[in-house]
Amino acid sequence: MPRTAEAKQHIREEQRAHILEAAKRIFARKGLAATVDDVAIEAGVSHGLAYRYFANKEAIFSALVKQALQAPSADQQRVWDMPGTPGERLKWLLSAFVESRRHPEAFLLLGQVLSSQTAPDELRELVRKQSQDLQSTLRQLIVEGQETFEVVAGDPDQLVRAIFACVDGLTRWAVYDPEHYQEHFPDANIFLRLLQP
Repeated sequence: MPRTAEAKQHIREEQRAHILEAAKRIFARKGLAATVDDVAIEAGVSHGLAYRYFANKEAIFSALVKQALQAPSADQQRVWDMPGTPGERLKWLLSAFVESRRHPEAFLLLGQVLSSQTAPDELRELVRKQSQDLQSTLRQLIVEGQETFEVVAGDPDQLVRAIFACVDGLTRWAVYDPEHYQEHFPDANIFLRLLQP
């Protein structure tokens, strides 16, 4: 029995997602020095099949960056829609933020965008904006949490920077000690203690 158009589309979507997952690992390790051949080898597909889905490595890289930015953006929107006190919403967002680093490839990729001189300006601006939006959301929740005495008093900008420094350190740890990264990954409550009054 021949496949339906829907079945064929499903297979194409799965294959594209498989290639992107492999590309995420390669670009996280090699940055923009990665090639389409590297991606194809990592994905276990032919060079031609990789090109069937992406015109070049820049198209793969762009798709990865945009994909990596989707989850944090959705979390930031969701935190404003959820019920609860500012402290409860802050706990949820910070827990999601820390947990997202359990699989750091996407964040290593975003770091490549910011540190590479050859990354497209459009992507660099998207990453910067997403980071600024997340910092702004965290700051607002900290301020509101301070008003309800759920969050420690102090300069909210310094608290945001401290949290970002800690969580960004997780990503670097994944590079330097990948064998022990998952084994000793910290619970989000450790980070939340920084904000307790």
